This record gives sequence, C-alpha cells and structure tokens, in this order.
Amino acid sequence: MDHIVCKTRYPLLLVHGAGFRDLKTPVYWGRIPNVLRGHGATVFFGEQDCWASTETNAHALCERIDAILSETGAKKVNILAHSKGGLEARMAASSLGYGDKIASLTTIGTPHRGSKTFTKFLRAPRVFFSVAAIAVNNWIRLVGDRKPDFQRVCEEFAASHMERFNAENPDVPGVFYQSVAGVMKRPFSDINLSTACFVLNRIEGPNDGLVSLESAAWGERCIELHGNTCRGISHLDEIDLRRSAFSKKTGKGVRDITDFYVELVHDLKNRGF
Repeated sequence: MDHIVCKTRYPLLLVHGAGFRDLKTPVYWGRIPNVLRGHGATVFFGEQDCWASTETNAHALCERIDAILSETGAKKVNILAHSKGGLEARMAASSLGYGDKIASLTTIGTPHRGSKTFTKFLRAPRVFFSVAAIAVNNWIRLVGDRKPDFQRVCEEFAASHMERFNAENPDVPGVFYQSVAGVMKRPFSDINLSTACFVLNRIEGPNDGLVSLESAAWGERCIELHGNTCRGISHLDEIDLRRSAFSKKTGKGVRDITDFYVELVHDLKNRGF
C-alpha cells in the first residue's frame, strides 16, 4: 500500500475507552496513529475523561467534533472508537444530534449489549462499589478527569442498562456503522485478561477478555479479529498495547494490528468517507 491509502475524505477521530486518557506518553493507541498518518490519514483524539459517565463524555465528544471541524474545515469526521468510547460516540451521534457531523462510526470491542458477567458482579453489596468509587474518583482527578463517576460507569455496563441505552440511541440514517470484535483463542492468550476471559467464556462465549463477541457486534457488519497464531487477539491487543506485531508469520489471521487498521481506514476511504 502507498502513502495515501488512508487519506480519507473526512478526518479520523480516535476515541479511547474507560480507565485511560489521551496522554501523549504513553499513547492509548500505541503505534496505530503514527502508522495511519504515515499512510495519509489526518488523526485526532477524543480527549474525553476516562471515568466519566457515557453521557458526560458524549457531550465532551460533541465539543471535540466541533473543534475538529472548525480547525480542518471538514464537514464530518470518521470515528474509530474503542470499548466504552463506542457508546459515547453512539450517544453523540444519536440522542445528542451530532449524526450529521459523523460520516462513519466504527466501534472496536464495544459492549453494545452490556455484559451478562458484569451484571452478576453488580449484585454484590453496593458498599463495595461505593468504597471503590471514592478511591478511583479521587485518584483520577489528579490526572485530569473533571467529572469522574466510577460507580455509574460500572452500572452502565449492565445488560439491562444497555437495553435501555440502545432503545434511546438508535442508529442515525446516513451514518455508516460497523463494528470490530477481537477473539482470544484461550484464556492465557493475554495474561492480563486471562481470568476475565475464562469467566466470560463460561457465561457469554467467545470474547476478547472483556467484551463478548455477541455484545461487540453492531452495525452493518462485524469484523472478527483473529490472530494468525494460537494466541488470538485481546481487548488490549485491539489498541496495540504491546507496540509490536503478534508474530513474524504471514497467512490467515492478523499478524500486526497496525496492518488491520490501515486496511480498515483504506476501506473507509474507498467507501467515500
């Protein structure tokens, strides 16, 4: 591929998930932004809070979209959103009325239908979540979060909440929606998510260590990410946490996550976005 294969009609807006911020070092998206820029893409970041509610961050994304359109002169943006960021982008497009400023929305490892597993954990005494929320909210304010609400974020991952969310935030006509779902082939494919993957396999089936394949599927198509080794692709692999290729082998499956993103954005370009 040449150096303009990712030169899309509209700029790219990369939207991070929960628990992280768009810090310059380390970059949430690993090598992905620079690789996309090297292939002609114009890349921006969401810059929303890491533990704010979906609604709070959706409003922040609306402000961010306005700033990007003002800076570039573009009419719309293409959004690539990971994990909870996909829900925030969907709300911005739908119930907040920004669909006419979004050409395409690609969600990656986003829990569109919530988590049956997490719903079970939410049955624990509220005091545990309250204590954790105080600790997390106080700590995360130190790194820049303006409106952290850890407990509410946890509650928003419940399947019942997402059922209401989906009813209130239908897809916007004219916006191209698609999704990406990573699949770990076995729990120890990613040691950081091994326990979570094992539990999700028992309750929800194939998953990326945090989000099931069933929950991640949304839009006109769902692209399943499988590695080209026995390892598979985890929730953290989806954002290039390790900053390296999965293997040196070629063949069936994804060898390097940056290659996948180049192909993904190249497809958006070919679709006229």
